[in-house]
Amino acid sequence: MADVFDVVVIGGGPTGENAGARAAAAGLSVALVEHELLGGECSYWACVPSKALLRPGDALWLAKHSPGVRETIKGPLVASAVLEHRDSMVNHYKDDSQVKWAEGAKLTVVRGHGKLTGPRKVRVEGKDGTVRELEAKRAVVLATGSRPRIPDIAGLKEAKPWDNREGTGAKQVPKRLLVLGGGVVAVELAQAWRSLGSEVTLVERGKALLSRFEPFVGEQVAQALRDEGVKVMLSTSIASVSRPGGKGEVTVKLASGEELKGDELLVGMGRVPRTDSLGVETVGLKAGESVQVDDQLRAKGVEGGWLYACGDVNGRNLLTHMGKYQARLVGDVIAGKKASAWADAKATPQVIFTHPQVASVGLTEAKAREAKLPVRVVQYDLGKVSGTALFGEELGGTAKLVVDEKRRVILGATFTGPEVGEMLHAATIAVAGEVSLDTLWHAVPSFPTMSEVWLRLLEEYGL
Repeated sequence: MADVFDVVVIGGGPTGENAGARAAAAGLSVALVEHELLGGECSYWACVPSKALLRPGDALWLAKHSPGVRETIKGPLVASAVLEHRDSMVNHYKDDSQVKWAEGAKLTVVRGHGKLTGPRKVRVEGKDGTVRELEAKRAVVLATGSRPRIPDIAGLKEAKPWDNREGTGAKQVPKRLLVLGGGVVAVELAQAWRSLGSEVTLVERGKALLSRFEPFVGEQVAQALRDEGVKVMLSTSIASVSRPGGKGEVTVKLASGEELKGDELLVGMGRVPRTDSLGVETVGLKAGESVQVDDQLRAKGVEGGWLYACGDVNGRNLLTHMGKYQARLVGDVIAGKKASAWADAKATPQVIFTHPQVASVGLTEAKAREAKLPVRVVQYDLGKVSGTALFGEELGGTAKLVVDEKRRVILGATFTGPEVGEMLHAATIAVAGEVSLDTLWHAVPSFPTMSEVWLRLLEEYGL
């Protein structure tokens, strides 16, 4: 006999937890299925540990720009202390506190690998071989996230490279680290391990780092990496990887014939949805592909409207906070409320926790022009703002707004500089709320803060 719940959520990361909690808060019975640690990728192998690794280096970088503080600095970071702090931030890879929270939110935690076996039916296979059958009266929610993409490069898989899990969870600092990729994972972990003493070489096949952002972002981050001693190689293709036995020294052979040697190899080259062993084919979907959804997060092509997918697994927006946003909407929709997702397409905020930090929301200039919108851009040197100068010497940074000239609203904003992530929510509100520039002129920033750059940007616009 199957155990019956109103809702069955497969995946106990931040997205699944929020979907389940929202539905449970509406009075529905919810089973939350997880085969690893409750709290998921973000809590143990991505967002939290990576920022724990990055923050000490960021603090040291800021201190070196602060007169009276930099003179007191006696040496580099103490790597062992940073790694111990990382371990404490992930609760030493134990999820007892997360389980306690879930139970307090009235969720029934079911341990094991969950997969669909038909409409509203989920089979959970435990690590000990036990099987539990679940049935959902109202809905099944897929929140299984994504996994790293390992590209088809000769010898790469056999070399047993690090992905984000080993990259955030390593117990020792590698003497030489090779990083493949130029996206967020690659640049953050390259900088983190360099700050802890590793000799880092970053290889990117494209012409720039962080190519999805404004061009100045990749340029400034690349320069910051180089300033700290990271060897950044752009427009560089990889021919093969060699590592006998999958351990010891690893060799990366470039298309040019040059060889790079390292003690560890980190791959940060995108992610793919976790649908390959989810049983989606039993309800007419394709395994290994993103689950396509409508704006209520219902799976397209599944009769009855009972299957939902939120977070990375649907491919709409691969960011933890946007997965949580979708999850709350899913909980509301299942509970019978009217809700529709649109911020994940229009007003997505993102922070890259390098130094300088990068913060962006909405469209880049290139994307706005590609959409044939009436675009005007304004840009300002963040280093010229008093608040930045007070924050530290020669910190600099850039602020850019992409404006819809016809409607006089902001389509996108990008900032680089110290702690700019804390300024991002103002831009997110402006983009999501379509606040007019004429109204923003009366949103007076405090002096002397870096937020005064908003005034400077509007002056540059002509207000």
